[in-house]
Amino acid sequence: MDSFAENLNSQIENTVLVLNGECSDEEIERLFKRASESGFDIVAGIGGGKTLDTAKAVAYEMKKPVAIVPTIASTDAPCSALSVIYTESGEFKRYLVLPKNPDLVMVDSKIIANAPERFLVSGMGDALATWFEAETCMRNYSANMSGDIGSMAAYSLANLCYETLLEYGELALSSAKAKVVTPALEKIIEANTLLSGIGFESGGLASSHAIHNGLTALEKTHNYFHGEKVAFGTLASLFLTDKDAETIDEVYSFCESVGLPTTFDDIGLSGVSDEEIIKAAEGSCAKGETIFNESIEITPQRVFAALKAADMEERKRKK
Repeated sequence: MDSFAENLNSQIENTVLVLNGECSDEEIERLFKRASESGFDIVAGIGGGKTLDTAKAVAYEMKKPVAIVPTIASTDAPCSALSVIYTESGEFKRYLVLPKNPDLVMVDSKIIANAPERFLVSGMGDALATWFEAETCMRNYSANMSGDIGSMAAYSLANLCYETLLEYGELALSSAKAKVVTPALEKIIEANTLLSGIGFESGGLASSHAIHNGLTALEKTHNYFHGEKVAFGTLASLFLTDKDAETIDEVYSFCESVGLPTTFDDIGLSGVSDEEIIKAAEGSCAKGETIFNESIEITPQRVFAALKAADMEERKRKK
């Protein structure tokens, strides 16, 4: 077996290209030119969400297959036919919807277990939004990321994603802290990558990710992971859409149990001004944003109020 692997490796030529910062149009163009010069037959993305999204975009531009190898379970990027494009300074710019999903997704649970556990928790934050956004799209007959109405399977998997987080999230975090693979960790890896990936792509997005996108307009949030900001966006969405007290308590309790952000301070916005919050709220309501999949009237003022209420709810809980 070893000799077979060595022989195979000797027949494969490869070039390693390193992502410099953001998954931006400029970076995609730079890597596309480098990859085209090398005459690659396949693009492999190895790393976290922005690396994987960039690899998918480069493969699309090259019209080549793409293999995705996550080294962390921090987002639902691995399985989706979509790349999130940012500006070079880290602000959300647009979604690039791709014509097909990756040709291969290969996850080694041992590698995930040995990564810093903050990445796994961030993945749970990204996955936390999946059911709430898919449920919105299901009830309102809103389009998913392909422009179609979601299937029963997509909505069911989105709901399973949420149930899996509640049941196994804390147990998986314990495994990650111990650097060991357990059934609970395997379930959360699946929830963070596959269930959330199918759920958001085929179910649809709504306010949680739009609020994340708005928050990226504030430079202080750039040191925080995608899933961490999505989690806070989900908390704000609960107030925006008038969820019942039991649901709000359940989601806050989950976030507290695994260490997901629940206040402005937790995403780098200690002492944030109302002017900054309204800037984020306005970004959340940009033309074409998925927040308009919600059934209620959407305005920056309502998002502003939801963000303030989400922060205050946790401060009240801590008293």
